[in-house]
Amino acid sequence: MGLDERIVTLFKRNAHHTLTYWSVFFSFGLCIAFLGPTILDLQCQTDSTLGQITWVFFAQQFCLLIGSSIAGIFKKTALAALFVCTLTISLIFAIIPLCNNVLVLAIAMALSGFAMGIIDTIANIQLVTIYQRDSAVFLQALHFFIGLGALVSPLIADPFLSETGCGNHTGNGSEIMHHFRNMLRHSPIAEHNINQTYLPHGGGEVESNVHSAFWIMAVINLPVPIAVLFLMYCEQLIPCCPKGPPRLLDKDELAMEDQQEAACSDVDLKEHETGGHGNIFSCCQNGNLRGLPVSFFMVHILGGLVLFMTDGIVGTYAGFVYTYGVAPPISLPNKMAGYLASIFWAAITAGRLLSIPLSYRFQPVKLLIFNLAGAIVTVLMLLIFYTSSTFLFVGTCLCGLFLSSIFPCMLAYTEDILDYQGCATPVLVTCAGMGEMVMQVLVGSIIPTLGSYSFLLCGMIIACTGFIFFIGLLLFHRMHRNYLTGTTKKSAMVEEPATEHNGSAIPEINGSAITEINGSAITEINGSAITEINGSAITEINGSAITGQKNEAESS
Repeated sequence: MGLDERIVTLFKRNAHHTLTYWSVFFSFGLCIAFLGPTILDLQCQTDSTLGQITWVFFAQQFCLLIGSSIAGIFKKTALAALFVCTLTISLIFAIIPLCNNVLVLAIAMALSGFAMGIIDTIANIQLVTIYQRDSAVFLQALHFFIGLGALVSPLIADPFLSETGCGNHTGNGSEIMHHFRNMLRHSPIAEHNINQTYLPHGGGEVESNVHSAFWIMAVINLPVPIAVLFLMYCEQLIPCCPKGPPRLLDKDELAMEDQQEAACSDVDLKEHETGGHGNIFSCCQNGNLRGLPVSFFMVHILGGLVLFMTDGIVGTYAGFVYTYGVAPPISLPNKMAGYLASIFWAAITAGRLLSIPLSYRFQPVKLLIFNLAGAIVTVLMLLIFYTSSTFLFVGTCLCGLFLSSIFPCMLAYTEDILDYQGCATPVLVTCAGMGEMVMQVLVGSIIPTLGSYSFLLCGMIIACTGFIFFIGLLLFHRMHRNYLTGTTKKSAMVEEPATEHNGSAIPEINGSAITEINGSAITEINGSAITEINGSAITEINGSAITGQKNEAESS
């Protein structure tokens, strides 16, 4: 109960910041899942081939990865970076309907992806920095909002999508169309048939209203940069408005906390400036890394590899579950198979919501073990009952539930191991994005050769590999903990002779008395310094040896 009250108190103190970051991630989820279902209409708009339009989406995903990698350089101007990125996303969505050339569209998508990558890393870093050891709960809520946005965004796009594209098409491209619609965060929208060659033009075109969907999305996203700007105003970070309201707390509370926590804040600031949460490249150039043990680096590497695999499963499953569902032996109708991705994203959203209270009661490492084991068992059951369409829906739901909270749990667990002083957040975010992109390409190249059954087989291999990496992470966690314990013991042994050097009077003062005298007073206890201790101070020191030393000092 005390833990609950403490976390509620922390949330109340940082509610403005936290709600702003949650809204940013809701917008991030809306944007990242919104683009997928519009690929057919964008192909018609730009008069491009399927190959060309999919490279446009790859440009967005690649720039998202770059943005995630270098976002740490904006740690000192995090709110300003969030404001620019969220405003950029709104502007990009407003101008996408005006992009009639595939190259211009690719540039717009790349800019939006870069902004999304910066948002992804900064929001995670800021919450970890604010809540530290209590960040698991708030990270779960953060990633719930991205799942909620990814679930809601297709509902906005669906009424404006054309049913047949720019002309009549064959039904053979339906599976390929769904795959590419889901390659960038895998929208749960029913499929639209498309040809793999140039779309026919001229007569027979069907009018598309997708531009209205993009403009609605721009308007929906616009309150987010306004919220970030208001937070900057409250934090007095706007140059033209230096005199804003008091920052988060009123003046009296600020004055009291400034006196009590000034020293601690200075130490924390120095730690974040020297080592802290930066981008991957700045972490590699940090001179402080030279004296660190191998376990420090292996925690980063293995934590990143676990997320590389698990986020790879998320991307692969959401991208190819429709293809698996419509293929033999399942052979679901196209419309029914289209619900599989919707169920998967709904399960991820529900799982992240469920993980918020679970984070109160269980440590992140226990949740990780449960979720990884559950994902492996679920994929194994899907392999065994590969002919059952009913279990495909059940397994999709279970798979989404187990995979939903792995990323926030891993982020909280790894940062806790490294005492919130390393570069874990940008490393993990980058590895997760890279795994999602690479695994989709890898599995997508295997399925046409080995058949749809290889989809589940690849998922099983990836899940088991991720669990092996997690076991390695547990072992290196133990090694790193032993290293930290040994370092603490060495520092204690070095400090112990220093306390004995001050004279025989110190061993004669019991433990409670030492805590009542500051460091400088203890060093001055021998010699004439005894006469400087007033009567009240002497009564607080237990032991006749002290008064005897005082008499000797007075007689001398």
